[in-house]
Amino acid sequence: MKDSLRTTAIELVKVQREVIESKAKVFVIFEGRDAAGKDGAIKCVTKNMSPRDTRIVALGKPVDRESRAWYFERYVAHLRVAGEIALFNPSWYNRAGVELVMNFCAPAEYEEFLITVPMYEQLLAHCGFTIVKYYLDICKDEQRKRLREREENPLKQWKCSPVEAEAIHLWREYGVARDAMLKRTSMAFAPCTIVKADDKAAARLAIMQDIVRRLSPDAGSKRRPPPDERILFPFDESPPKSRHVAE
Repeated sequence: MKDSLRTTAIELVKVQREVIESKAKVFVIFEGRDAAGKDGAIKCVTKNMSPRDTRIVALGKPVDRESRAWYFERYVAHLRVAGEIALFNPSWYNRAGVELVMNFCAPAEYEEFLITVPMYEQLLAHCGFTIVKYYLDICKDEQRKRLREREENPLKQWKCSPVEAEAIHLWREYGVARDAMLKRTSMAFAPCTIVKADDKAAARLAIMQDIVRRLSPDAGSKRRPPPDERILFPFDESPPKSRHVAE
């Protein structure tokens, strides 16, 4: 696994150079259940990338003026210019997850989001952005274990929050929200990709391999193998409750 991670990291650095030289505009969205490993995956992806051409976007709760603005407005400012890559955690999809389940938004605001997000992302795709979207999924037992580890580890307690504390109790509600979000926002120009993240190392390797192959014109290279399809695969709503969703 370590050798594969190193080899893929080297290829990812090469791919970033291709992004810079081709002046591509890229953003990568990381969504998933609490403690699914989104922060760790982003750190692994960006560890050896150019900090000048890479931006991690982690916006907090909107201030009063932001809450009164067009929902997507505060995210637009963080989209990268040509030759740069942005990684979002959380992204605008927070509205279809935490905000919905925790009643931080009104039902009308949630519905408006699901209607308008395809329009928003189609505009971005039309304007030359490459859109990569991952949903990291874990089983209930793994989430419970990771949340407990955070509480006990003084170096990880900054990750603990009242919202996260409700994750296990609202497991089913988050699952329903996830299914609705994936079904209504996975589109040909911006497809959603599922990552089974119970094994952190395997999930990180698969994500890195997938990014390399998505962004590289040399995707068929032997040094750029496809990710394990048991770990990472496109969302497919048919058949219902297929291999990717954790009950």
